[in-house]
Amino acid sequence: MRKLNALGIMCFAFVLASTGRAQAAPGVNDAELKGDYAFTFDGMTTGGGNNSTPFAAVGRFTSDGAGNLTNGELDTNGVGLPEKLIAQSFTGTYSIGADNRGVMNLNIPGGGTLAFAMMANGNAKFVEIDAAGGHGTVGSGAMEKVDTTAYSTAKITGDYAFGVGGLDGSNNRTAIAGRFTANGAGTFTNGAADVNLSGMFSTLNVFSGSYMVTDGATGRGIMNMPPVVGGTPMNLNFVFYLVNAGKVFAMEMDAVTPLTPLLNGAVLQQQTPILGFSNASLNGGMVIYLTGRAGSGCGGGTGPAPNVLAGLLTPDGIGTVSLTYDQNCGGAPTSVTGLPGTYSVTSNGRAAFRLGGAYVVAYMVSANQAFFIVPDSSVLFGFAEPQAVGPFTNSTVKGSYGGSTTTPATLGVAIFSGEFTADGAIPTGNITGTEDTGAASGPTLGATVNATYSISSSPTNGRGTIAGSIGGNGIIYGISASKFVVVSLSDPNPAVLIFEQ
Repeated sequence: MRKLNALGIMCFAFVLASTGRAQAAPGVNDAELKGDYAFTFDGMTTGGGNNSTPFAAVGRFTSDGAGNLTNGELDTNGVGLPEKLIAQSFTGTYSIGADNRGVMNLNIPGGGTLAFAMMANGNAKFVEIDAAGGHGTVGSGAMEKVDTTAYSTAKITGDYAFGVGGLDGSNNRTAIAGRFTANGAGTFTNGAADVNLSGMFSTLNVFSGSYMVTDGATGRGIMNMPPVVGGTPMNLNFVFYLVNAGKVFAMEMDAVTPLTPLLNGAVLQQQTPILGFSNASLNGGMVIYLTGRAGSGCGGGTGPAPNVLAGLLTPDGIGTVSLTYDQNCGGAPTSVTGLPGTYSVTSNGRAAFRLGGAYVVAYMVSANQAFFIVPDSSVLFGFAEPQAVGPFTNSTVKGSYGGSTTTPATLGVAIFSGEFTADGAIPTGNITGTEDTGAASGPTLGATVNATYSISSSPTNGRGTIAGSIGGNGIIYGISASKFVVVSLSDPNPAVLIFEQ
């Protein structure tokens, strides 16, 4: 999504020419991508060396199932005017091979080339693959089928939770998690949120704002959120694209400066109980996965490093909880089993946790599903999903999965999408696959990867080990038979890896 210089184009052409296996029998599965889609993208741009600036995009397109994209529209944001596109129309082409991996070309200013992996539900995970020679844009995102009947301000009504995160122009991280009530006429009230602004944590008790679907043909809209953070008024302006009445992809459209972050994320409709949320709304296993960016000193390094965490949170429905987690900060792993704690949930869905000496906040979407934010210096932020009823074993993780890197925190993260097959064998399972990786130095397409895994129901249901060329030596947490997450314990540039059918 960024113009390449002449050297970059030559390097990229060489990479494509030398990776003929990137697509076997291109186009044979083009029908898998058909209909209207919305997408979101998190990444960074670099002009050389280890320096980078944040970049994000949201948008939509229509796919004809035969390799063509029409009715495309996207908004992008980054540092400087060249990075900013507003309601930019586009067309494009794509090709999906026999293994359900695809390549997509967007006809936008500067061009954009994506590699993507299809999932059984028709959605896809993707990475940008047009950086080369140390210049360009890298990152990952998701494409999801949309309900075009929801393209109306009136359809956005009721209670919503949201979570957005990103970097400012100096690469300091910020995240916001919260909730509001939309009236279906362009106003939201009863706003509440928690903000971690580069390690400075604030709780916003009540605020209001506005929203509007500005284009009923594309599902594009705008939202204004004017909270007061740490006594300082903030005026946050977002552009969004509807997935359906219960989900939108939202990106901040304000100019990115050393003090103003580029926030990107999602807004999800809350499934609020009749009497409101309560401690009983948290009453089972929840797989959490969080990403942060440590400023320095993490893992023994002197520069910024990713800080990632995955775990199983087990609340009892009355205020007591335990947490098992695995964390990797710049190559320094930590594993904790059965950390005890307490929690309290208010009627609007805000949940406060005390876990050992740590304080954690979540905003609930539904029972055992929530956005999480941690008041630490790396600004850990992410999501939790309800774990399916176990017991989990290797045979639970079996079949074909689309996988990808999520929310890369630094330029050094290996950003991939691909298709993978798990055999469910006991006592040791095997995962094989083919992945496409985007990097500032240039893409690696069609790489064969493999790993072994072992998942147990005890002492932590769904937790297991994984080793090989998929995440190195790491930990796997099963969410259900159709979804699991992986965190590497050996990678000095870790990320949360998500695999989904």
